[in-house]
Amino acid sequence: MGFQLTADGFAKTIDALKEHYLIYAPVLKKGTGRFTDTDIVRYDFVNEASEIELERKSDYAFKEFLTPLSETLLFFTEDQVKAADIPDKPVLIFLRSCDLHAVRRQDDMYLNNGWTPDWFFKRRRDLVKFVLIGCKKSYQNCFCVSMGSNRSEDGYVFSVETDGDGFACDVPDTGFVPFFAAGQAADIKPSYVTKNDFEVRVPDQVPGAILKHALWDEYSSRCIGCGRCNYVCPTCTCYTMQDIFYHENGKVGERRRVAAACMVDGFTNVAGGGEYRKSQGERMRYRVLHKISDHKKRFGENMCIGCGRCDDACPEYISYSNILNKVTDAVENLGKEVQ
Repeated sequence: MGFQLTADGFAKTIDALKEHYLIYAPVLKKGTGRFTDTDIVRYDFVNEASEIELERKSDYAFKEFLTPLSETLLFFTEDQVKAADIPDKPVLIFLRSCDLHAVRRQDDMYLNNGWTPDWFFKRRRDLVKFVLIGCKKSYQNCFCVSMGSNRSEDGYVFSVETDGDGFACDVPDTGFVPFFAAGQAADIKPSYVTKNDFEVRVPDQVPGAILKHALWDEYSSRCIGCGRCNYVCPTCTCYTMQDIFYHENGKVGERRRVAAACMVDGFTNVAGGGEYRKSQGERMRYRVLHKISDHKKRFGENMCIGCGRCDDACPEYISYSNILNKVTDAVENLGKEVQ
């Protein structure tokens, strides 16, 4: 079931939803971009429908509610431990199809990747429902079609996209139909792109010989190890733990989970001063093969969803999508050599 809404009708829908949900959506932040006097689109809690950015691609991913860059997990004293409080009100997260596919990758890593689900992630995950933002066009650096994440058939309670001066919403979850009382019933299906400007090829299998391939050497000189590609990625899940002590005796404080980045110095440091993958080329190899090989072996699908944010964010103009094609070419050539 779908609805056509005027701008005023959509505002009334958001006002009605606010009574029951916190709303977390992409927001245009004017003048706060990475360079002087540039804008950026990033996620935040919103109070008005007009704050929700539906036209521009978000520079950062939705995941900062589920996995904040820095999150206090628990507080401890000498004889007590208390889990940190989180919002107890349900949350609606507005996201595009590629990011909705990324949710499944997050679930795989935190809920299905071991003998028990990550309790701290799960309690946030249980609060969340998703709103799909329809995509009428492909954005710069997107390659979602190649990764199969351009379309979502389920997993959302309703969709929304601009339609002239108004809005079009598909509402598959009947429990949300009452929120659209200001709309006109219509047959609506979410828009999705069928072709990107850039196509990516990913090998079905990656042979071990690719680990020593010369293609990685280029990135030892080009990559500066800033980690931007990791922090904007909706499927990167690595973190480190930090204990913050309030007193010198070390018995009162808090434990934090802090986002980590495989492209940054120190990620592979071990006791005794050892460090694996010292060069940026080795780190790039790890990141790329984890996205298109390691994750697939464990969970059956590529970790990368083709949002292209890593390409958008890189200050050295390193294209991850180009790397994937280079890897595929190298794999195909290795296969020819074997023959």
